[in-house]
Amino acid sequence: MTLDTLHDEALELQGDSVALRRALHERPEVGNDLPITRESVLESLDGLPLDLTLHETTSGISALLTGGKPGPTVLLRGDMDALPLHEDTGLDFGSRHDGQMHACGHDTHTAMLSSAAKLLSAHQDDIPGRVLFMFQPGEEGHHGAKYMLEEGLLDVPALADGTESPVTGAFALHITSTIPTGVVATKGGPILASADEFVIRVLGSGGHASAPFHAIDPVPIACEIVIALQTMITRRIDTFDPAVVTVGQIHAGTKNNIIPPVAEINGTIRTFSERTRSQVHDNLRRVAEKVAEAHGATAEPEIRYGYPVTSNNHEFAQFTLEAARDAIGYERVVPLPNPVMAAEDFSYVLNEVPGSMMFLGGTPPDRDPRTAPANHSNLVTFDEDAMSTGVELYAQMALRHLGVTA
Repeated sequence: MTLDTLHDEALELQGDSVALRRALHERPEVGNDLPITRESVLESLDGLPLDLTLHETTSGISALLTGGKPGPTVLLRGDMDALPLHEDTGLDFGSRHDGQMHACGHDTHTAMLSSAAKLLSAHQDDIPGRVLFMFQPGEEGHHGAKYMLEEGLLDVPALADGTESPVTGAFALHITSTIPTGVVATKGGPILASADEFVIRVLGSGGHASAPFHAIDPVPIACEIVIALQTMITRRIDTFDPAVVTVGQIHAGTKNNIIPPVAEINGTIRTFSERTRSQVHDNLRRVAEKVAEAHGATAEPEIRYGYPVTSNNHEFAQFTLEAARDAIGYERVVPLPNPVMAAEDFSYVLNEVPGSMMFLGGTPPDRDPRTAPANHSNLVTFDEDAMSTGVELYAQMALRHLGVTA
């Protein structure tokens, strides 16, 4: 085995990668319970020298490859779940499950990781350590990685001779339709945001719309709170450690001539640091409560914690950039200039193990990356030619981290 052969070996597995990807795409599943997906993945891994663990709280699969030489363990992650979205791509292998779609490319991640398992298994005897393949459900807001960690994902048993083999690094790829095919990008430090939900209930007192002075109308108070939150962001949050607060829903009332007793505001908070995250939470509560109090009403803000900040280890991110340049060419590797305000539950893994996530370009050949439908769109499609690059990078990162240099 040499690192130079991995490109050709990944290309040889492209048929398997595409076949599994399309099978998963046709039968998407949402959340943490993915029985069809789990069975498809297990079939793809059948016959490989892997120690399999089927997680109980989710459909997660841990597959451990033990090399022929002692060494630490490296984790490779591929998420498996789809989105609750109707597909309108017109693909021949489009979703057969109405209202569910692989709109974020997790079908490609799973297929690439399965092929990487095949590629690395073929070189088992030459691997100085172990590779832990993490097939994860529930990334789309269901905390699948957290549940797998709580079940002991990182508790890798000692080798047969009693030597410890801890997980010392973690790597994940995420395909995107807005980067040219085969181009990869990452950065050290925060790469994706935390994502929390907030609900603010504004409690007034109802009445007839013709006599608002006999009521406490929560609707204009809710509107004032929304505006005050945007002012809070621009005036209280450090420009160089930014945050986004977006209100996505306001619910109130039943009829045009009734002042409702309650108005509800629902939105999201995105930040790139725990310091700013905590500051926004505190400020949001204070703004909501005090604006309501100024009008004789009461506000009940509730913050529902979502994913933490996804922060790449700086040294590991630099390692992945350099490894990718060596493997696929300098011109195809781009240092990401800024983090992205989307969120990821690979953040839970990176809070436990040094590692990094890298974006993999997959713009279809007939599309412009600047205008192609983006991830989470009902129209998004991905160039399957990018998948061989992903398989190669999974293998490259695992072997290089374990000390293979040639």
